[in-house]
Amino acid sequence: METVKEYTSVKITRAGKEDAIDPVMVEQTIDLIINGTKLSSIVTTPDLHKELAVGYMVTEGAVKDRRDIEEVMEKDGKVFLKVRSFEHFDLWYELRSSGCIGVNWEKRDEDVSVPVSQTFPARVILDSLKYLFSEIQDRTRGAHSACLIDAEGRLRYQALDIGRHNAIDKVVGMALLNGDDLSKMFLLSSGRQPAGMVMKAVRAGIPLIVSKAAPISSGIESARRANVTLACFADREKVKVFSVAERIVV
Repeated sequence: METVKEYTSVKITRAGKEDAIDPVMVEQTIDLIINGTKLSSIVTTPDLHKELAVGYMVTEGAVKDRRDIEEVMEKDGKVFLKVRSFEHFDLWYELRSSGCIGVNWEKRDEDVSVPVSQTFPARVILDSLKYLFSEIQDRTRGAHSACLIDAEGRLRYQALDIGRHNAIDKVVGMALLNGDDLSKMFLLSSGRQPAGMVMKAVRAGIPLIVSKAAPISSGIESARRANVTLACFADREKVKVFSVAERIVV
């Protein structure tokens, strides 16, 4: 299935009407099956579903290591994950389009903290904004982007989705399945940064979040508690850092 589909429309101006054709993002719902139990349905784009499922489990705190994933398979609109050491969890079923948590954990996130061991040059961060450009977003205005970039400025992973949460889950899943160290990379996002977005990066062990969009108060407070660097309003010339600024070196 294509990520973009063209639809006919009617353009109306003060001068009159004219027929038009518009590219539109395509959405698809997948079911996430964990150890035989249906955990959630996720509204997403028609690509990278296995990576999305794995990344979702990482960013919601269910999976810590690549070795925890024993099997991943996609079939008939479902992604099946076999996860070890996953005996006790509470579930609620939810049609998920905005990143709501689907795993109800007894263990909260208050004790999660990311050490200041990896730093990132300011020039690398500012130069990385070019990776958020997407031809599909330029055409449709209906997509969010997420990227994982290393301290040398190399683009490691990139994903597009209708949901900013899904885009993050996809790149995290790609990195985990490839056995990469997320603590050596920073997350570049096109979306706003409330607590739910920030905590996805925290649980994955990503030390720095950079967004071209705005932070939300809950996101700033979560980043400060978890010792993660949150940098927003980023463009090619500047960025505003709301927590742990020492990770960015000039």
